Amino acid sequence: MALETILASEFAVRIVYPFLLTFTLIFAILEKSKILGEDKRQIDALVSLAVALIVIAFSWATNIIAGLMPFLAVSVVILLVFMILYGFVASDLKEGLKLPKQLQYGIGILAGIALIIAVIVATGQWSKVYDALFGGGSFTSLASNVLMIAIIIGALAVVILGAKKKAAS
Repeated sequence: MALETILASEFAVRIVYPFLLTFTLIFAILEKSKILGEDKRQIDALVSLAVALIVIAFSWATNIIAGLMPFLAVSVVILLVFMILYGFVASDLKEGLKLPKQLQYGIGILAGIALIIAVIVATGQWSKVYDALFGGGSFTSLASNVLMIAIIIGALAVVILGAKKKAAS
């Protein structure tokens, strides 16, 4: 028997967390938009409470929320890691350390590709992706063609954008 904490209990996951999330989001939206008027925090809170209670009354709604939250959390962490990696490259802390824009873009793209590969490896899907790209089978030729077309389009974009910048200056 696995030990289950109160934070992972069915009650918390299906009722408490969706309620808190819905209440907080609706309240923040009402406060920011001022739809119900200026300084009407009590009314905003009551409307948010009513909407959150209605949401938890329907299991299909809480199932959708509970299903989307792990995806949201993982996505936010991935975005945070990318922003940290890109911040190392694109930051302008000192004038002597400033990289050229093209190098910043190049390293940013490499950091994005590295992050995508890290996510694929962390999810345990690397062997499937590797087999699809470099293994045998009918999908390999399709994947190779798509990869080659993407490389050609990327190279053309770099050449065209470079030509436009030279023509403009």
